[in-house]
Amino acid sequence: MRETAPARATELLEWYDRHARTMPWRVPPAARAQGEAPDPYRIWLSEVMLQQTTVAAVTQYFERFTARWPTVADLAAADDGDVMGEWAGLGYYARARNLLKCARAVVADHGGIFPADHAALLKLPGIGPYTAGAISAIAFDLPEVVVDGNVERVMARLHDIHTPLPAAKPELTAAAAALTPKARPGDYAQAVMDLGATICTPRSPACGICPWRAPCLARANGTAADLPRKIPKKAKPVRLGIAYVVQRADGAILLERREDRGLLGGMLGWPGSDWAEEAPAPAPPLDADWHVLSEEARHTFTHFHLRLAVHVAQVSTGANPERGAFMALPEFQPAQLPTVMRKVYDLSRGVLREMG
Repeated sequence: MRETAPARATELLEWYDRHARTMPWRVPPAARAQGEAPDPYRIWLSEVMLQQTTVAAVTQYFERFTARWPTVADLAAADDGDVMGEWAGLGYYARARNLLKCARAVVADHGGIFPADHAALLKLPGIGPYTAGAISAIAFDLPEVVVDGNVERVMARLHDIHTPLPAAKPELTAAAAALTPKARPGDYAQAVMDLGATICTPRSPACGICPWRAPCLARANGTAADLPRKIPKKAKPVRLGIAYVVQRADGAILLERREDRGLLGGMLGWPGSDWAEEAPAPAPPLDADWHVLSEEARHTFTHFHLRLAVHVAQVSTGANPERGAFMALPEFQPAQLPTVMRKVYDLSRGVLREMG
């Protein structure tokens, strides 16, 4: 494979020149050939958003972020709550907190200019080996190895590698490194990811139209559908909790901002209990006539399933909660709640209307 690596890269780049996906952060290959350079800020922002998230889900968030904060300096100067609100629904909220930390570090330590060097990028908050490689390759056209889930799948099939993930990562990374060209490495990195996303898909790969169908060992051996192999995941545990939804007589909603650390850190939400394996004892934020909904709010995080009992109450304008603060109804934007908190709101708003 080492002897044919340049030919393999050329084949893939020729395919990419014709079939590159259109994305708002991407400079098309024809424009890049004419000298248009990618914006490192947009590449970094897209890569952070794309962690554990699909292109389809990210696109509208990316367009809103870049319209509101078109440069890294704009983002660095943004209010934390505004950024967390715009991120709401995208999940993995530590990414949003690191996004702000990184933007501020780029402005404070690098004059508002992203470094091209892989080692310097790794020192920035929230940037790991994959993101650093992607920025170096795509934004600065440096021959860094970029390996995401799509690339792992392509390499496993191209070389018919049966070592299960995650143990196979070093082997798959070495295979990807052997194919990374010195010419057009940024386009090449995006080409392999596009190949995995559109042709070498997890199910029913379109081997007949793949530019690498001839050298693909898994296609020849009839094992493509079985690769990459993965160690079976353990069943996710279930955690239980309570969410308290309170509306004041004047319409104001009781909300609290969660601590910066942990799941949903820095996000607005309903006052509630801790999430544990055993159902928690009720500990409402104020005395009220509580109505317990018959339906739970259910949500799945990376490592567990969450089931929230929803307790709803309406209170007088003089109510004084022990936790949280009331937000006037015109200022309340459900879209700025994280997904699990929006599920709670969707369950409770009909009851609030009936109680009102």
